[in-house]
Amino acid sequence: MGMIGGGSGSFIGDVHRKAASIDGLIELVCGAFSSDPEKSIKSGQALYLPENRCYRSYEEMILKEKALSEEERMDFVAIVTPNHMHFSPAKMALEHGFHVVCDKPVTLTLDEALALESIVAKSGKLFALTHNYTGNALVKQARAMVANGDLGTIRKIQVQYLQGWLSTAVESTDNKQAAWRVDPTKSGIGGALGDIGTHAENLVEYVTGLKIDELAADLGVFGEGRVLDDDGNVLLRMSNGAKGTMSISQIALGEENNLAIKVYGTRGSLEWHQENPNQLITHWLNDPIKVYTPNGNNLYPECLNVSRIPAGHPEGYLEAFATIYKNFATHAMAVLAGETIEFPDYPTIDDGVRGMKFIYAAVESNKNNAAWTTLD
Repeated sequence: MGMIGGGSGSFIGDVHRKAASIDGLIELVCGAFSSDPEKSIKSGQALYLPENRCYRSYEEMILKEKALSEEERMDFVAIVTPNHMHFSPAKMALEHGFHVVCDKPVTLTLDEALALESIVAKSGKLFALTHNYTGNALVKQARAMVANGDLGTIRKIQVQYLQGWLSTAVESTDNKQAAWRVDPTKSGIGGALGDIGTHAENLVEYVTGLKIDELAADLGVFGEGRVLDDDGNVLLRMSNGAKGTMSISQIALGEENNLAIKVYGTRGSLEWHQENPNQLITHWLNDPIKVYTPNGNNLYPECLNVSRIPAGHPEGYLEAFATIYKNFATHAMAVLAGETIEFPDYPTIDDGVRGMKFIYAAVESNKNNAAWTTLD
């Protein structure tokens, strides 16, 4: 793996490095860690990378890695920059023959996402998007139960992603994470929509296997001086006729990382909470409540395949992130071996385009007094 962004002091870069290493399939071999050339070099040195693999820019990294032998060069790049710096590095990496793992949302604009979709298809390379919560073992269990028909026909969905870290104007302090997220030139047209709303949207479509056809969005901008949404409520109409509600906020004082989903069917329902990720609670028409745990009883293979440790030991954020990397690496190794994986289980460019369509549809709906708006 080569890394673009994620230099000294970066939260998400460190998360990616830890997650990628958990299963022993991926090694960080090079990087362009900052737009500041000197900081990039120093960041690479702090990670004990060879001096000649610490690059001053992503352009230099891609060109010099391409010139190395196949045995030595990086196999893929991980892009862990703010949103406005996703498209150009991804495009260059793909066009020079490298697979890509990219943070979400996939690009700054919908036009960039659609262009990148074409570039991925033309390149024949793999593209993964780090919607990390879909990597949780019990999210896999939830998806398998819905797909198997255990819950019957899905009729109602509730999803929320509530945070409170932007309740005050932290962007006016030395908080770089907040500063770029409230800046439309770096974040795009969505604030909370892009940062956490796309996680909620992706979780709904991943668990249920349904698509959001239409939405009606009422967005709020509560932070003084902000121009991007920091709160919102969205009604959903799903592809099978099911109804849904979504609540997102980064000004919900007291909330930490409260992502949760409930799915209601004709025979049963389920609920999963990211802050208690080791329990999947299910309710049944004619049976008692059942609670599933990682590596516990009566789990589908999709769940067991990503449960790394014995039952009763907690698996959380880093393990879920690692699952995305593990499944991506397994696919990349299959490609290297000339093998085929028909349905690789990680978010792709398709999920990235869906996320951007969700952002744009929600913004458009909000402009029109929460009018129903299609994602297409």
